[in-house]
Amino acid sequence: MNPDIQPHWESSALITIDLQRDFLGDGPFAVPGTTEVLPAVRDVAAAFRRAGRPIVHVVRLYLADGSNADISRRESLRTGASIVRPGSPGAELAADLLPAQVPMRADALLRGELQQVGNAEHLMFKPRWNAFYATQLDAWLRSHDVDTVVVVGCNYPNCPRGTLFGASERDYRAVAVPDAISRWTATATEELDGIGVCVAPSRSVAEAVG
Repeated sequence: MNPDIQPHWESSALITIDLQRDFLGDGPFAVPGTTEVLPAVRDVAAAFRRAGRPIVHVVRLYLADGSNADISRRESLRTGASIVRPGSPGAELAADLLPAQVPMRADALLRGELQQVGNAEHLMFKPRWNAFYATQLDAWLRSHDVDTVVVVGCNYPNCPRGTLFGASERDYRAVAVPDAISRWTATATEELDGIGVCVAPSRSVAEAVG
């Protein structure tokens, strides 16, 4: 493998994207395949915890007036759609994704703070598709000597894809885990290979981190 993109597992972090209850199969705004990828996500997260590596669970929180949402979603929010509304049960992460079920501190997250939910595990709010956009993710990762990010979650064409491109733009070594990302597409592997993102199954990632 090209040495400039080969993952450094000993300095890696796991980024989970939008694995919130509203987007699960039984949620009001279900994203196909999101519930189905949870077992693989949990396996990868468990491996990162065993290795003592950082995990950042990135979430969306849409205000009722849609003012903090992508422009494509503002109208539906303004006209009554309640999607991952701060303080609602649907905004919380899927069951058993965290080491212990900790209530989300939405107000702090919306202020741009990271909420600690484990020894090396945090929640972070992102206002757009790319988790690096208008957040402190880049600074936080660099302050923890991370140079490799592993991305899992919901759903490839939108936020995981945007985050992987954001990681590449900032010279991170990046890994996408297809069986842990909902709505993975037939062209995703080729597309990501073009920007130097590695693609690896959850079992391989868990073994490498461990």
